[in-house]
Amino acid sequence: MRLYLASTSPARLALLRAAGIEPVRINPEVDEARVVAETEAARGAALEPRVLVELLARAKAEAATSAPLAEPLDGLLLGGDSVFVLDGVIYGKPHTADAARERWERQRGRTGTLYSGHWLIEIVDGVAGRAIGAVAVAEVTFADDLDDAELDAYIATGEPLFVAGAFTIDSLGAPFITSIVGDPSTVVGLSLPTLRRLVRALGHEWPTLWNRPGAL
Repeated sequence: MRLYLASTSPARLALLRAAGIEPVRINPEVDEARVVAETEAARGAALEPRVLVELLARAKAEAATSAPLAEPLDGLLLGGDSVFVLDGVIYGKPHTADAARERWERQRGRTGTLYSGHWLIEIVDGVAGRAIGAVAVAEVTFADDLDDAELDAYIATGEPLFVAGAFTIDSLGAPFITSIVGDPSTVVGLSLPTLRRLVRALGHEWPTLWNRPGAL
């Protein structure tokens, strides 16, 4: 069973590879801000974190179904999205060093919530069929002794600028995380246990996705 990944995230790719899956990557090219704005306008209210990440995961997956590939899509196509919530405020990628610093000054020594949305579409000979979504949640607690020098050094690497919440647990940011309640892969941006449940819900077995050397 082939898995298509509607994401350009290196972290999601590495996570799947470590789990024995080499996905076919597709850039979904979704205007996330437009999708959110249109949905909020239609609803007349701001989106809750769970609704937001599943909405964007679905938008990415559905956009990827029409990607121009050499062969018709045939397998399972996954879209994903993540946000971090602290004090009721939703945070995506900070993009700038100033924004990353502001977030870390607010979150160090505290606990926030990471929401990871998933949308899985079954595709047979290029025709999209059944689809299913789910959201995984994990609580993340940050070190309270993170000093300014360490924070400066971390931000200077550029890593926190392009990840939800301005932190990672699978790279340079890991030493600054003291505990996680929930599935750790959720914090990376893709919950493997959640994805397994979705695969099985569509009538497929997880081992059929294994296609990397050493996984078979």
